Amino acid sequence: MKKLIKALRLRLKWGYDQLHNERVKTNLLQAIPFWIASVITGLLAVLYTKLFSWAEMGTEWVMRHGVWWLFIITPITFVLAWWLVFRFAPGARGSGIPQVIAAVELTTPKYNHLVQKLLSVRIIFFKMVSSIIMVFGGGVVGREGPTIQIAGSVFRVINQILPSWWPKISKSNMIKAGAAAGLAAAFNTPLGGVVFAMEEVTRTHISYFKTALFTAVIIAGLTAQGLLGPYLYLGYPDVSNLSGYIFFGVIAVGVVSGLLGSGMARIILSIMKWVRSFNISKRVVYLTICALLLASMAYFISERALGSGKDIMTHALFTADKHLPWYMPLVRIVGSIISFTSGAAGGVFAPALAAGASIGAVMGEWFNVSATNVNLLILAGMVGFLTGVTRTPFTSAILVLEMTDRHNVIFHLMLAGMIATMVSYLVDRHSFYDHLKMQFIQDLHHEAIPAEGDEKQGNEELEMKDEK
Repeated sequence: MKKLIKALRLRLKWGYDQLHNERVKTNLLQAIPFWIASVITGLLAVLYTKLFSWAEMGTEWVMRHGVWWLFIITPITFVLAWWLVFRFAPGARGSGIPQVIAAVELTTPKYNHLVQKLLSVRIIFFKMVSSIIMVFGGGVVGREGPTIQIAGSVFRVINQILPSWWPKISKSNMIKAGAAAGLAAAFNTPLGGVVFAMEEVTRTHISYFKTALFTAVIIAGLTAQGLLGPYLYLGYPDVSNLSGYIFFGVIAVGVVSGLLGSGMARIILSIMKWVRSFNISKRVVYLTICALLLASMAYFISERALGSGKDIMTHALFTADKHLPWYMPLVRIVGSIISFTSGAAGGVFAPALAAGASIGAVMGEWFNVSATNVNLLILAGMVGFLTGVTRTPFTSAILVLEMTDRHNVIFHLMLAGMIATMVSYLVDRHSFYDHLKMQFIQDLHHEAIPAEGDEKQGNEELEMKDEK
């Protein structure tokens, strides 16, 4: 007993000495901002999830009282959502992921004033407000990309307000950890958040910021889980008793979804380039036409043309009748193009997953395979389409895996992602987010120092990245 007491005293003394060790104190002080930012990210992610869900329920309420109401509400919401971003926070438009990637590249003292336009408290507020207005009007947008920009803003703001005597923390690593925490909290997918940070946001070796990254993901995810519960984004689809030849179907779905995903991204980029030349009055006319077209699709074709598309995924995966009309993938793709080119806030993650799910369901019906095999093709379509847009096959596969907890099909999902990546290069050598990132960087440079040749420089950077 005396030996035990002596050992405990020695252990306590060691712990006391460690607390007074300067290196330990520095490490502790550096960790605290990550903890605080992660908790705030989790809380904001939950609030945003609730508000987004209420907005989608508001759309359903409108449609129950008459789908024709959309011909009035949708144009108003499209114009209002765009105007708020255009007038008060141009950096909040679109998904939010390209802004975070651009901020990581611009995080130097020379460009700190530019990063402020991409990640800030103002961005957080208008990102949430604009995207919620969009989805209330039926916009085909998601909350996941915006959550990543919101999280990046939280982490950057926390880093900014630290007193001068606080141990210095890498601004770049802080934003990267915030991006991972945002995705983990949005989808309840911690591994997806880690892989996303490594595959998309940064190309820095993970050893330089692994502790901060894992800490941010864990704390933000636990905070969101504590309020929302340990939920799966989709649920547990049945993928048992798969055919031995179903991998041929996975390859086919990977090809089609990868081509359509990258094709959609290319069309969006082309339209955005065209719309950039519009003045305000022309932009309002364009938004009104887009809104009326989306309302017409909902009125004359299907109400599933609206919203993030989560209901399409759950219907296809969890109902006995998995039938979706052949045109549903096209409807979802057109809806995404209309909504994303509006210039308002809103993500492409969930709409891409829904489009991919509809492709898998339609092709599964064409192949005339069993329900469980169709479920696998639906998941493969989700991975393939998202990969076609983002060119992040591992992130896409891990996200879908964690959304459904179907570990037995991980190799099928990775196969779909790999195939989609390869065929996407036939459409465009660079990802959707790479193009948008360069556009944001060019816009910021034009605002700060008007100069000729920025577009050429941006294209050269993309070429250098491609060679690497």
